[in-house]
Amino acid sequence: MSDWLEELRGLLPADVLVEDPDVVAAYAVDRAGQEHGTARALARVRTTEQVSTCLEVADRHGTPVVTRGAGSGLCGGANALDGCLLLSTERLDRVVELDRANRVMVVEPGVVTATIRSLAAEAGLHYPPDPGSVGFATIGGNVATNAGGLCCVKYGVTGDFVRALEVVLPSGEVVRTGHRTVKGVAGLDLTSLLVGSEGALGVITGITLGLLPAPPPAATVVATFDEFTDAGRAIAEVVAQGLVPSLLEVMDRATVTAVDRMTGMGLGEPAAMLLAQSDTTHAAEDAERLAGIFTSCGATDIAHTDDAEEGAQLMAARRLAYEALEPLGTLLVDDVCVPVDQLPGLIATIERIADEVGLTIATVGHAGDGNLHPNIVHDGHDPASVAAARRAFDAILTAALEVGGTVTGEHGVGRLKPDWVGREVGPVSARLQAGIKEVFDPHGILNPGRGLPLP
Repeated sequence: MSDWLEELRGLLPADVLVEDPDVVAAYAVDRAGQEHGTARALARVRTTEQVSTCLEVADRHGTPVVTRGAGSGLCGGANALDGCLLLSTERLDRVVELDRANRVMVVEPGVVTATIRSLAAEAGLHYPPDPGSVGFATIGGNVATNAGGLCCVKYGVTGDFVRALEVVLPSGEVVRTGHRTVKGVAGLDLTSLLVGSEGALGVITGITLGLLPAPPPAATVVATFDEFTDAGRAIAEVVAQGLVPSLLEVMDRATVTAVDRMTGMGLGEPAAMLLAQSDTTHAAEDAERLAGIFTSCGATDIAHTDDAEEGAQLMAARRLAYEALEPLGTLLVDDVCVPVDQLPGLIATIERIADEVGLTIATVGHAGDGNLHPNIVHDGHDPASVAAARRAFDAILTAALEVGGTVTGEHGVGRLKPDWVGREVGPVSARLQAGIKEVFDPHGILNPGRGLPLP
């Protein structure tokens, strides 16, 4: 039998199949770092047909395939496996259609999410999902992880806007799922099954997105607190009072200080900072109500603005959190989500865990929907520090599950959490998910060992 790589050499254009070890290595790891293997080759595909060719050959030879987009993931889901074929969708980057009348956009997976938001806005429409990496993450990766972002508290996650998909199966067959229409209940909802499957069931090559009418300009509120737990109480109170801001974000002292060091914005060193926005027709009134809640929960300083440029600058500071923290050391990024009324307790638990392991845990998150990202700062070259970071990581996951939360709110499972997902969903669900994997990928070549619960 011929070698799979030799077959692909004869089937793919020379500029698609890459074997240069240095180039291949540059695609071998996502933004989270983490351990990774050595891929044998990289396919930078341009068409659905080329994806189909790659998968059919790989499946026939039993070769693992790891699909990746921009590499913006934070859980190692796109990291190479030894001997695998890396399949990059970055050059599948066409905006196929923007249908303003029906509020639909059809795109390929390599389109940057910020481009989608910008094109929608130019047409008087709105694509709400807004992950922190919006400026460089691609929509294919957003769909594969069901990414969330800054506006989830009001608008939901990526999957809430995915109408239909074009997906290539390991056999090379192309399946189209879902509907272009707002409603459609013919057959099982394979679209929702594929959203968030992290490349374990098929390779997404086309995405139909639903759009919304453009909202009014947003009003922004910023509040600082002397105690992080007070910020947690303020978040819970916003939800309890029935307010639905379009954005409600939190940063702790370590994060605010790091961002201020990078930007020179004069943010100071509060224990916590809350950033909120409202984009309703009565946004100014909402801002006043939010400010009142923050004050009642102990905010020490509050400012609000309806100036779009000022609001954008504050949001830019929030988006820089991860980059600002990177100089502090190696980051192990957690991603837990809990019922909003459990946030104050989780925040206190994270602070206790940091003291116990003797490491800085810089917490930032989409607080309005209970999603926190504790960034565990450690020395990646010191085994003792790595072990302490992992203990903290596991303790935070345990704490989230104990209060009815989940071990991943938006980053996905990747290589970091397959065992934890098994604990969360239980053996019956894990068995069902394994059966679904076998139907889609009977030879187990797609992103093996990632994305789904371990038995």
